[in-house]
Parts: sequence; C-alpha cells; structure tokens
Amino acid sequence: MSRRCAWVSDDPLYVEYHDREWGVPRYDAAGLFEFLLLEGAQAGLSWITVLRKRAHYREVFDDFDPVRMASWGEDKKAALLADPGIIRNRAKVDAAIANARAWLALQADGIDPAVWLWSFVGGKPQCNAFASLAEVPASTAASVAMSKALRARGFKFVGPTICYAFMQAVGMVNDHTTDCCRYAACGR
Repeated sequence: MSRRCAWVSDDPLYVEYHDREWGVPRYDAAGLFEFLLLEGAQAGLSWITVLRKRAHYREVFDDFDPVRMASWGEDKKAALLADPGIIRNRAKVDAAIANARAWLALQADGIDPAVWLWSFVGGKPQCNAFASLAEVPASTAASVAMSKALRARGFKFVGPTICYAFMQAVGMVNDHTTDCCRYAACGR
C-alpha cells in the first residue's frame, strides 16, 4: 500500500477522498462553492463527519446551486434543521444561505468567483514541501487575506483556518506531505 498523509484513516471513504480529490486543483465555480460551504459546515468537527454527509448535503442543498439556495425561506431552514443527514446548526445553515447570496452578489458585480478565489494564490497552485503533518500551518497570509475579503463581501464561516482548509481541499495549495503517494501528482 502506498503511503498517505498522516491525517488519512483507513476508512475507505477517507482514502478515496484523499487519493482522488484532496489537493487536486479545482477551477469550476460549482465545485469551489460546494467546498466553501462544506468547509464552513465542518468548523469544529472532523472532515470525515462532513464527508459522510456530503451526498445528503448535495441532495438537500439543491446540489449546491446558489440561485436556488439564495431563495430559501423559513420553511426550508426548518426542514434542514430537522434533518439528521446534515449538521443541524442554525448558524451554519444561515451561513450557507448568506454565502449563496454573497456568491450571487459577486457575480452581479461582474466578478467571476472562481477567478477571484484563485487570485489569492496568484491564479495557480502553490506547492509546499512539508515532511510531516506537524509542519502544515492552520492558516497563512493568503488564507487570512481570503477570509477578510470574503467577510467583507458578506460571507460567513470563512475564518482564516476554514479558508486554508478550503485552499488545501481545492488544490490552491498542495499540502500533501512529501512522503505521500499524492504529493508529486498534485504538485504538477
């Protein structure tokens, strides 16, 4: 078996996520929006918790369609807060709706959210060379800048640590450790 980053358990879902998605550059607006919301939902929890609920999130979050999400009212929020298939936290559900509206506001201002988010790393993946998980930072100057910019635009649950986890997940930074089987592939 190939060596993987130390945070990956032997859970097949985690292994699949690590080997196929984590750290692979994503430039599509839909995928970036989904990850931004899921990283916010993960705040205070382990990523595997969110990963196990991801398919259900896609179903009840209208496949992360910001137009549909922005129109949600109190009935939809009540249904979500009663749904054990997601993380039932009122602040996180409210944030998802606020973030959909903020995403649409970016577009209304003529800003491509995908290009804008990637601008925080100069438009291309940053390849780090950490030998161990202990060396990987919780946030960086780029994630602090992203967090401030997102908050200024009305986004919620986008602190510097959440933004850095987002940047790692969507391949804006390659934080696979140098001994990981995915380090070289994600560094290209």
